[in-house]
Amino acid sequence: MSAPGDGELLPQVRIRHWGRWVAGLAVLAVLGLLLQAVSEGDIDYASIPDLLTQDVILEGLVDTIVLAVVAQAGAVVLGTIVALMRTSANPVLRWVSWAYIWVFRGLPVLLQILLWYNIALVFPTFTIPVPFSDAYLLDQPANAVMTGFLAALLGLGLNESAYMAEIVRAGLTSVDRGQTEAAKSIGMGPRKVLSRVVLPQAMRVIIPPTGNDFINMLKGTSIASVIGFTELIHAANALSSRSLAVMETLLAVAVWYMVVVSVANVGQYYLERHYNASIRPTGTRGSVWAKVGGSLRTPPFTRGSR
Repeated sequence: MSAPGDGELLPQVRIRHWGRWVAGLAVLAVLGLLLQAVSEGDIDYASIPDLLTQDVILEGLVDTIVLAVVAQAGAVVLGTIVALMRTSANPVLRWVSWAYIWVFRGLPVLLQILLWYNIALVFPTFTIPVPFSDAYLLDQPANAVMTGFLAALLGLGLNESAYMAEIVRAGLTSVDRGQTEAAKSIGMGPRKVLSRVVLPQAMRVIIPPTGNDFINMLKGTSIASVIGFTELIHAANALSSRSLAVMETLLAVAVWYMVVVSVANVGQYYLERHYNASIRPTGTRGSVWAKVGGSLRTPPFTRGSR
């Protein structure tokens, strides 16, 4: 009989995590109670599929997507310009961009939309004269120009552009300064350095928060319902006021929001995967290193001495 410590293996005892089982059962019990309460509620679930395809709901869905896409696209373009101004060596551009971000990040979105929608109280007409003539490029009442869509677009887009400016600036500053210096040392101009070296790598930092902001933009379009713009919430209110199926209509709208947000999540996932793969120095298609031709990895004096 061998003594303890002479190579005898100790018996393996499986650790029982009782706390995990208790927590899991408690969560399942709460979920079961919630599902039971929802199933017993006074809701006509069978009518929800028909509400999903009502004309006013589909119109609100299209308007929601169009408003979100146009506002986000404009915010990305304007935010990129403001971010470049923030990183400029020109002090005037830096201060103007700082003031822009300060104003549009400081004001609530709803307030901005209401200010644009009621701008006719300040400027009754919009006029754009043609220089050196009596003609006008635009001479219309402000109420005719500032529609609900335009007011919502300006309010949402300008507010988002301030956040996008900080997101883009963070992405630009995340790229190591040595890479820009190396690119300039091989003769690249500022535009080529920005487009072929800095931006492709900065997109790793820019894409995730931009995707989150776009999802918030999709849901934030509901604020436009206060000025009568027919997005999903306004469409649901219009439909439920006639059918009196308030909860059923709201649940139908919730289904459409989840569908649209899920599609946006899939798009964000593939964008992130594309840009994460495009910066690997493996010579793969779309790689920044492949576009530069590997010259950033070779010191200029070494290349010139060959």
